[in-house]
Amino acid sequence: MDVKTIASELVAGCREGRTTENLGRLYADTAVSVEPMPMPGSASRETRGLEGIRGKHAWWDGAMEVHAQEVDGPFLHGDDRFAVIFAVDATDRSSGQRMKMREVGVYHVADGRIVREEFYYMS
Repeated sequence: MDVKTIASELVAGCREGRTTENLGRLYADTAVSVEPMPMPGSASRETRGLEGIRGKHAWWDGAMEVHAQEVDGPFLHGDDRFAVIFAVDATDRSSGQRMKMREVGVYHVADGRIVREEFYYMS
């Protein structure tokens, strides 16, 4: 797949609740995910490998109740990158704290798969 097809499918999957399904279709087995800060229970900002990224998604699904989500994009950058803006209204199930978050995801594509994703929090 080319970057435009991958980007469009990632965005459509996020909007339609097919995020988990898309992991296996769009990501390389060796993909790397980078957060601005370590995930809870981790010492690193990086998660390596498709199974690790699946684990991040499973953690989010279990830890957060999503009330609303907006996905804007994709914004293409050459033939190997694209960005997506996410706006999420969610409640942390353990604390009951409701929060509104915005972040930009930058995705790097090689050999027809996402090989790296980097997230940038917006204030």
